[in-house]
Amino acid sequence: MTAPQQAVVYDSNGLAPAIVQDAGTKAVLMLAYVDQEALRRTLESKTTWFWSRSRGEYWNKGATSGNVQKVVAVRYDCDADAVLIEVEPAGPACHTGEYSCFYRRLDEA
Repeated sequence: MTAPQQAVVYDSNGLAPAIVQDAGTKAVLMLAYVDQEALRRTLESKTTWFWSRSRGEYWNKGATSGNVQKVVAVRYDCDADAVLIEVEPAGPACHTGEYSCFYRRLDEA
């Protein structure tokens, strides 16, 4: 049987974009990247794990801040090259303290 994380098509760097959405409000909270290992950790721990492209390491959202994201569902798109992770957030998603990383409007800049 194929592991669920192997159903996803990863780019040449072994990564796929992961959109994180509040399961209750449906607000988009953040965009990060996963590889097979980060997705495996997410599925097993029921908390979000990502690959940090800038630091070159895995990170578990909320491990330091306490703003853990409890995983409700993990979906992948029709092309299998992106994932949507529905979560129950324990606090802000953004490192700035904002609820969502998408708090700025480009059309109002």
